[in-house]
Amino acid sequence: MAWTYILECADGSYYVGSTIDLERRVGEHDAGVGAAYTSLRRRRPVRLVWAAEFARVEDAFAYEKQVQGWSRAKRRALIEGRYDGLPALARGRWRGDPGSG
Repeated sequence: MAWTYILECADGSYYVGSTIDLERRVGEHDAGVGAAYTSLRRRRPVRLVWAAEFARVEDAFAYEKQVQGWSRAKRRALIEGRYDGLPALARGRWRGDPGSG
């Protein structure tokens, strides 16, 4: 099994990652050894705010990359479980692309 997860950092930013051992990985981030982004002291402590389990590592990694491209508002909607609002928060929809009306 594998996980995609979102951490909320002490500075209010979000970090998105994937792993096969969620508990260990969150501990690494909190200790400042998980990734360059969370190794900065101002970003710690970190708090796990969302996670989803996947059967395949490849799927967790692909979803990580997808969520990394999302806006802060769209990540927040995911964290809060507002799944029906995710499509409206897609980047570019507010610019009036086809299908937005």
